[in-house]
Amino acid sequence: MSAVPNLKVKLFADGADLAGIKEMAANPAIKGFTTNPTLMRKAGVADYKAFALQALQVIGDRPISFEVFADEFGEMEKQAHEIASWGKNIYVKIPVMNTRREFSGPLVERLSRAGVQVNVTALMTTEQVARVTERLAPNTPAIISVFAGRIADTGRDPMPIMAASVKAMKAKPKAELIWASPRELLNIFQAGDVGCHIITATNDILKKLSLVGKDLDDYSLETVEMFYKDAKTAGYSIAARAAA
Repeated sequence: MSAVPNLKVKLFADGADLAGIKEMAANPAIKGFTTNPTLMRKAGVADYKAFALQALQVIGDRPISFEVFADEFGEMEKQAHEIASWGKNIYVKIPVMNTRREFSGPLVERLSRAGVQVNVTALMTTEQVARVTERLAPNTPAIISVFAGRIADTGRDPMPIMAASVKAMKAKPKAELIWASPRELLNIFQAGDVGCHIITATNDILKKLSLVGKDLDDYSLETVEMFYKDAKTAGYSIAARAAA
């Protein structure tokens, strides 16, 4: 994977499995990491802080994002300051809104002005990106995560939204745009072409980077061989119809 040439976008690994994080941390092509409460729950994480501290030991000084999990903005703010205190390379994920659809912009502004590196997450529209960008302190690094994969799941092309988001964020040069929730390897190249700074992907997508540039005739043959081998291993047969 580290041999993939000419990527225009930084690769972040998305996950909460410590073994997987350790595997990706061993690869210099991975420039950072992201997590979220859903991934942590799926990975069986029981102690939030203990997991975070273990992950920090594994990844070194590369950036990593941990998310608040409160719904009230006051409690989110307390959690954000606590999470940020665990390491200088931490970005605190703040959802663009709470479950009551209330915009988190004022909280983002307070945190960013206080020097907390935020990763504002779960954005889906250019309008959201513009509103969040306005709230960011110009001298504090920040990330905005637009869920391009989920946009695509609705039948919409995420490329125009991502391109417009890049333009909307130019006023805050210390803010970076993440192409979040990719669905396939091609998204890595699309993210680079549209000007995204970062794409965060799960390990199963990142591992496919070894396929980049693969000869398609060879890949076709390998696919046929796989079907043949699996049918033979399964012992399938089609009995001839008996004569009348």
